[in-house]
Amino acid sequence: MKVTVKKVHGSGNDFYIIDEMLLSEALPEEKRRQLALTLCDRQQSLGGADGVLYVSPSKTALARMRVINSDGSEASMCGNGLRTVARYLAEKHQLTDFTVETMKAILKVSEDEPLAEGIPTYRVEISPVTFAKETLPLVIDGEQLYDERVPAFSEQLHYSAVAVPNPHLISFVEGADFADQEKLARWLNSDNPYFTDGVNVSYVRRFSEDAIFVKTYERGVGFTNACGTAMSASSLMARLIHGGDFERKIDVYNPGGRVQCQVYREADTYRIDLIGNATFVFEAELVISADAKAVTVMSQTTTAEQIAYERMAQQAAQFVEAQSSI
Repeated sequence: MKVTVKKVHGSGNDFYIIDEMLLSEALPEEKRRQLALTLCDRQQSLGGADGVLYVSPSKTALARMRVINSDGSEASMCGNGLRTVARYLAEKHQLTDFTVETMKAILKVSEDEPLAEGIPTYRVEISPVTFAKETLPLVIDGEQLYDERVPAFSEQLHYSAVAVPNPHLISFVEGADFADQEKLARWLNSDNPYFTDGVNVSYVRRFSEDAIFVKTYERGVGFTNACGTAMSASSLMARLIHGGDFERKIDVYNPGGRVQCQVYREADTYRIDLIGNATFVFEAELVISADAKAVTVMSQTTTAEQIAYERMAQQAAQFVEAQSSI
């Protein structure tokens, strides 16, 4: 079976886009997941990825996006991935704004002003937002976890849990106090009494009202350069807990670079816009084995877009380093 893949990334969170509408035959569900496992293997010739973004027809939006993680699990949403799919669809259909169907919502996407020189930039809606424990799901005594200590997690840190719509646990830390994050995240994504389906765990450092740094252990992936929904959820919690004007942009730094978020208060709920790069790295023509456990690269065409992104990422890293020394 021949498949065209486009290697892309948002803030260094990398994926392969596969447009199922271009395939000569339908992908059975098991083959779709196995193909993601094969392509995401960092040891294979294409270099692997954090996940595969499958684009398919939709009756309610321009197209549908499904997110299969590197471990074969499916995510309900991926903000970084959605930006890259938005660009792919925008260029395919010659549109600048439209909607994309995801697992739990129809989301608005649009082309935006470049985040930096030479950086294709897209704005995507992150919603719905809820703190209700059953939506995560989270097992606790109260109705929600909002800026509270949980001794089983840490004796010092405060935590908040929010679904956007995938689940996030967020804590604001001082300095570079990320030491216990991996231990906690691994536990909460294995057999544990709190998050029965696992959770994305983010530790956040505030530089100012409008600048934060987010490091995320992503459910089904592990530590990634960035997680779009985690940065969005962290921006929401920064506004709710630490203040600042809603709708004013927040610069969100991460190990992979920088994005911007805008938080909107709407009646009794919230919405976040995630603004960042949608970088195309290369396109490859592949032949997939019948069991999807092997791929043969027939051709590969690389773009020059990564050069501009690395320049911006380096500037972001220098800013974070300067702030960390204060």
